Amino acid sequence: MPTTTPEHDERIAKMTFSSVYPHYVTKVEKKGRTEAELHEVIAWLTGFDEKQLQKHIDTKITFAEFFEHATLNPNAHLITGVICGYRVEDIENGLTRKARYLDKLVDELAKGKKMEKILRTG
Repeated sequence: MPTTTPEHDERIAKMTFSSVYPHYVTKVEKKGRTEAELHEVIAWLTGFDEKQLQKHIDTKITFAEFFEHATLNPNAHLITGVICGYRVEDIENGLTRKARYLDKLVDELAKGKKMEKILRTG
């Protein structure tokens, strides 16, 4: 699997969370999951509550700022596998790895995985 390029990492950093969020919602709802479950997954990874999450959507912060404010879950390193052609655990750029952690969790939610498996509690 390829490692990310500086251009790819920069694109992730500059992308706004609010531009991607509706796609997360659509993806999970199309598969019968709820926005509340999506928020639970995002809260687990980032530590953001509903109010903070909404603020980040409203203020259109970048992924760089989003993860700068996040308190990453200590079990985030347990998120492994391939997302968007990259093996998550092999991504060297910290910010890109965190963004892909989020993508992977959303993907697992959409694929119908049990919440305790997604949240690495079991």
